[in-house]
Amino acid sequence: MLANMTMEPMLQSPAQAEGDFKALNPVPASPRYLPGTSIEVLREPKVGGLKRPVLFDFDGTLSLIREGWMGVMVPMMVEALTPLARQGEDPSALEGLVREFVAELTGKQTIYQMERLVVEVEARGGEARPASEYKALYLERLSARISDRLEGLASGAFPPAQFLVPGANEILRMLRDRGAEIRIASGTDEEDVIAEARLLGIAHFATGGIFGARADLVSASKEAVIARMLRESGLGGESLLCFGDGFVEIAACKAVGGLAVAVASDEAGRSGRVDPWKRERLIAAGADLVIPDFREAEALLHWLAKEAGAREGPGAGARGGRG
Repeated sequence: MLANMTMEPMLQSPAQAEGDFKALNPVPASPRYLPGTSIEVLREPKVGGLKRPVLFDFDGTLSLIREGWMGVMVPMMVEALTPLARQGEDPSALEGLVREFVAELTGKQTIYQMERLVVEVEARGGEARPASEYKALYLERLSARISDRLEGLASGAFPPAQFLVPGANEILRMLRDRGAEIRIASGTDEEDVIAEARLLGIAHFATGGIFGARADLVSASKEAVIARMLRESGLGGESLLCFGDGFVEIAACKAVGGLAVAVASDEAGRSGRVDPWKRERLIAAGADLVIPDFREAEALLHWLAKEAGAREGPGAGARGGRG
């Protein structure tokens, strides 16, 4: 059965929750890799070991169910702006504008992108619909795109591995078996994240809970989830380990001193190669490590499990076979 797409109104101003993207770090001209792997190392962890709080983003980091979502959101927004186009704004110019701000806000809760659409409509003299209505329209169209995926997973016609980032199930199992407390946090509506995690067979790994977008943007933000993780664990921010393909979780992790692993996944191709745009954006946001997916989870966790400072430094220029 198709999971319900939550369409409740968002009652709180996005300005009160997650921050905007800021480029904090330069992208290195010559990447360094953990010897024999495709794991790029920008900075080594201050704390070793794996018995620690771990946060995973969901879409694009663990799940591929919503792969192609931008191909739904962008045309919807262009459609809303086309009747209000300024002089010289042909459809291609509007598409470029929309892609730019949608990409800029990727990683935040969906309502942020809809709030930006409201701004663009009003800037052109139009009467904008409430952001919650734009979000409902987007979710309706996205539901039509992914309904066969959800139904196939529910019926058993599709194996969960088909819609998981490669190695996702394995790294979750390895971390759980090593005593990590795992939480999943997403900008997708919470009801849908929980339902999709169950369909993918990974919900049980999230021993600390699964969190998604709610009407109360602040309490559901990734910053709030991180603060709760640290408060409940009684550990300092440097103990936190985060995995994500969006700038929000990377920036939030670094803000408390945690170790941020950028998952620059090739969602459409599942090629095992890093997505260049994701890599540059996530390094700029503060990522300490960059991986294409979790196929080298064993090597990554073995390296992280060692005490900080007791390992060999990453070999400059050494690449794995999938580079």
